[in-house]
Amino acid sequence: MNNNPIPNLIVVILATAFLFAVADVSQAASNRPPNIVFLFADDLGYGDLGCYGHPYAMTPAIDQLAKEGTRFTQFYVTGVTCNPSRTGLMTGFHPARFPKYAADFGFGDRVTITELLKKQGYKTGHFGKWHIGPKMSEVDGMYGIDEVNVIGKSQDRSVGRDDDLYTTAIDFIRENKDCPFYVNVWGHATHFPVNPPPELVEQFKNIMVNRDDFSPTMQHKFDECLQIGGGLDESMRQYLGDVNQIDMNVARMLKAIDELGLRENTIVVFSSDHGPAPVLLSNAGARKYSNNMLGYAAEFRGGKHTQFEGGTRVPFIIRWPGHVKAGCVNSANVCSFIDWMPTLCTIAGIKELPKQLDGEDISDIWLGENRERNKALFWKTSATGSTPAMRDGKWKLHLPLKQRGEVELYDLSCDPGESKNLAGDHPRELARLKKKLLDWVAELPAEYHKGNGK
Repeated sequence: MNNNPIPNLIVVILATAFLFAVADVSQAASNRPPNIVFLFADDLGYGDLGCYGHPYAMTPAIDQLAKEGTRFTQFYVTGVTCNPSRTGLMTGFHPARFPKYAADFGFGDRVTITELLKKQGYKTGHFGKWHIGPKMSEVDGMYGIDEVNVIGKSQDRSVGRDDDLYTTAIDFIRENKDCPFYVNVWGHATHFPVNPPPELVEQFKNIMVNRDDFSPTMQHKFDECLQIGGGLDESMRQYLGDVNQIDMNVARMLKAIDELGLRENTIVVFSSDHGPAPVLLSNAGARKYSNNMLGYAAEFRGGKHTQFEGGTRVPFIIRWPGHVKAGCVNSANVCSFIDWMPTLCTIAGIKELPKQLDGEDISDIWLGENRERNKALFWKTSATGSTPAMRDGKWKLHLPLKQRGEVELYDLSCDPGESKNLAGDHPRELARLKKKLLDWVAELPAEYHKGNGK
């Protein structure tokens, strides 16, 4: 038996030092702002996921993400095509405020969320689709993004078109796991053309479309598909294969986050840039058709290029263990990507934001609160006479600025499909909303400019 107190004292001192070191590491981890991983699909419809009601989709990873987090049913984008949608979330300003089209000219002197996060100590990365500036802007350091990697379709077509960009994003996360990071992972699916490899389509070979499985608003798209000589069954299988490859890549991302021990302090968001593309597409003035564009907007009217709910309302899933409620479906709150910047700034502890942002901080809603939003939502394309739209409370207003067309007013609380125009039934409400929308339009540029994208 060793009665010498010195070795025992050394053991106690070392053990105490170890406990203090562990405590310091734990405290540092708890003080570290959360990582943010933003998974953005392209042209994916509100109803294209299993957890959002698609009758045939295979999206187990995204569905599981919804079970582990909160799924929103009244979440909106800031534009109904690719660049305007991205412009609003990156800057916190409605895209119609930019006199120069951001896809061609960039954001000018507008501060981006990535710049603010970088100043806060975040490592920032962008992988996949860009479309937020001309070709010359696709460089490291742009908009405060440390690594910009604009990746197109994957080299190995058999794994789907987004595999390479997800792989590169995962590598970036591995390299920066010891500091807070923000990552845009902006895929290409389900943008035109939808043409997945046979390996992804094969698993849907037994799918036979029953039109009654879909909403009445989807029937028009089915009819268009048949009119141009497409088969509904094969077209649906092609589309489902493309959606499934998104899910496979989401599964890889979530697995990597878990393997790196980052789950608890990482916010993962999955969404889409706007509603699904139509069967009839327009490309530089030419008309072209694609049987496979069977994106589903659920009960909502319209899709990409329209400001009806099918074009503006998107799936939005957020997981942040211990902070965001798990297994929750938030159907009460109206939220938007125009709120992306102020919300993330609050979460990351950023105090100084650009003045007069169009969005509002909805971090309290992400964390489980229910309340009415303070600011109305607005949409308008970058053309002087284009029709603006607005959501304010339960009301959705579409207001033609020219003689053609009619004013449309819908009560989304009972008519989310925008099928019954109430403009003639609520004159007071219409007058109030019309003034509010016209006041907003009056703040916009008198003319717009587009470039050649170089």
